[in-house]
Amino acid sequence: MYFASDNAGPAHPKVLEALTRANAGYAMGYGADPIMDDVRALIRDAFEAPDAMVHLVINGTAANAIMLATMTDPWDTVFCTPMAHIHEDECNAPEFYTGAKLTLVPDLDAKMTPDALEAAILKEENRGVHGPQRGPVSITQVTEKGTVYTLEEIQALTAVARKYGLKTHLDGARFANAMVALGCTPAEMSWKAGIDAVSFGGTKNGLIGVEACIVFDPAVSRPFELRRKRGGHLLSKHRYLSAQMEAYMTDGLWTWMAEQANARCARLTAGLRRIAHVSLQYEPAANMIFFQTTRAHHKRVLDGGAVYYVMDGDEQAGEPDEFLTGRLVCDWSMTDTGVDQFLALMAG
Repeated sequence: MYFASDNAGPAHPKVLEALTRANAGYAMGYGADPIMDDVRALIRDAFEAPDAMVHLVINGTAANAIMLATMTDPWDTVFCTPMAHIHEDECNAPEFYTGAKLTLVPDLDAKMTPDALEAAILKEENRGVHGPQRGPVSITQVTEKGTVYTLEEIQALTAVARKYGLKTHLDGARFANAMVALGCTPAEMSWKAGIDAVSFGGTKNGLIGVEACIVFDPAVSRPFELRRKRGGHLLSKHRYLSAQMEAYMTDGLWTWMAEQANARCARLTAGLRRIAHVSLQYEPAANMIFFQTTRAHHKRVLDGGAVYYVMDGDEQAGEPDEFLTGRLVCDWSMTDTGVDQFLALMAG
């Protein structure tokens, strides 16, 4: 009953097997390993983008920050929502790497809207040299509240960005979960919808620690490589990143793991809807749920062995009838048995 985070789940055995194979003998470092050639081909094929830039880093903060730095001048501003991971959970790394600021665009259910984006864009770059210049738009898919942009919503946002000559970055730490939820292809959720760059997550979906940085303009590759090295994120023994991503992209493992996580989340959602003292804060769309119940119910379930975050208060101290928000996240390894045990505790 471990629902704290998909970061807390195990790596898939096939990933560990791939690392064991990669560990045999010697391989050139810094991304010159032969496995990386296969990774690049697999990702380009999956995204239907034969010329895309593909590089690997060890975590999502590095992927987002270095990617945005490659797309941004230091006098720019990056447009994102107040709930975006780059704003709330990256310790100002995007500002540090880009030198730019963030402009917060109001959201609806954690999703940026075209009207709000256009209004935010129009407020910037109207003070000459005295104010920030317009930079890229960054959206998070799956959002930090478990909602998912539809393809039409992504297209509407990128259309606004293009209207003002801006590029769009997609923070896809849970890219696979969103894609499975939408029933679309990687290309349809990225460049075909107007996205210019993707932080393609693997760590939350069964890898030990690898994210792919994908840019659909190959001219960006060299500046990205220099920024990755300058920022301390070019791993010398790179084959251990490549091996993980190769296993991930082989025989549909990445989509299978996302399907498993989403399926457990759907089962969990259906069960929570049947419990009178539980309400859902957002409509779950992938592998993450935000729900409200009383402090007393949170305490009973947590004391019973469940592990998850209570987001807005101390479940151990306070009025027992006060409603608090909990977050549940499913990863690929969860079972129906674990979900049902949690639901029985919550309903008890």
